[in-house]
Amino acid sequence: MLRILIACLLAATVAGCANSSRPQADRTEIVSRSYRDPGPSTLTLYTMISTRTGSGAHTSLMISGSERVIFDPAGSFRADVVPVKDDVLYGITPAAERAYRSSHARETHYARIQTIQVSPQQAEIALQLAKQSGPVAGAFCTNATSQLLKQVPGFEQIDVTFYPVKLSEQFAQIPGVVTEEYRENDDADLQKGLAANNARLNQLNAVSTQ
Repeated sequence: MLRILIACLLAATVAGCANSSRPQADRTEIVSRSYRDPGPSTLTLYTMISTRTGSGAHTSLMISGSERVIFDPAGSFRADVVPVKDDVLYGITPAAERAYRSSHARETHYARIQTIQVSPQQAEIALQLAKQSGPVAGAFCTNATSQLLKQVPGFEQIDVTFYPVKLSEQFAQIPGVVTEEYRENDDADLQKGLAANNARLNQLNAVSTQ
């Protein structure tokens, strides 16, 4: 177990799975930014993977049901127009989702994105579990995500793990999962990617509110 935790902590220093100090949104802001995707209910597992070693560095889960959020345990993502409460990112519009994946994909890491269609009931259970999780300790991103998934009906076969790639491999075995990879070759500095995408989202928001 100690070896696992050390590996996760090392990954956290470069990929954003660390203790989070993101500002906490109030209920009014969350409601005002809430977004519901018009498509079917889905769960989308994000796994950030090193382009150099193939090891996993961060895990998160987008839940699309009565609203669309990203459970980003111990994550680093911040954007002015994306409210955060504990480790749940709210208001995940298509633009916000693009900003999320783009911020993590860079020269040193790519995003493996795995999506499965679920029932509205399954999505709602996942959504409530995410909201109830509270802040997750650094390096426990995959542990928290796998624990959440295991509690969703139909995903009981998921084994709780600390390893992002192992969770991704388990998720891939579920019938109906569609997998894609998202890559960018920009600067390795995560903070630069976060700042650039925050600026783009602010610009889009300014145009939409004119």
